[in-house]
Amino acid sequence: MTRRVTCQTKALVTFVLGGARSGKSAHAEALVEALPGPWVYVATGQAFDGEMRARIAAHQARRPPGWRTVEAPLDLPAALAEPGPMLVDCLTLWLTNLMLAGREPDWPALLAALDARAAPTVIVSNEVGLGIVPENALARAFRDAAGRLHQQVAARADQVVFMVAGLPMIVKAVAT
Repeated sequence: MTRRVTCQTKALVTFVLGGARSGKSAHAEALVEALPGPWVYVATGQAFDGEMRARIAAHQARRPPGWRTVEAPLDLPAALAEPGPMLVDCLTLWLTNLMLAGREPDWPALLAALDARAAPTVIVSNEVGLGIVPENALARAFRDAAGRLHQQVAARADQVVFMVAGLPMIVKAVAT
């Protein structure tokens, strides 16, 4: 399947944010597939139920041959040491996994691992801070932690893309 890439980048780190079903993952995959392979897909999701198993299967079916998957539900900084063009999908699932495991996210280790990468990296995350204030403390803590994480990754990224209805909006462009 050939995908039309509306936003190509030679940036070392591209951060793709958006809401649910905004087209983040498909856009990020197309960005990575525009680079010479083999490609690395760092999966942070865990299949705890049938619905999540179906989502993971749909993502896997969409990707053509040439992708190698690395499971990283908790140790994302270590997974970033893998060589080659990489897609990380997604930061908010990684953050969820850490919070549910009672672990604090190690932002400095994540950013250091990004800085150490020699190959292009595309990172996907869900923008969760655009809605109403969540009703419970855990959801508010998650929303706040995700917002802080996104700010740090966006500051480090060479390019930031916000996906809306399948359309990429360039928020931060590569300096030329």
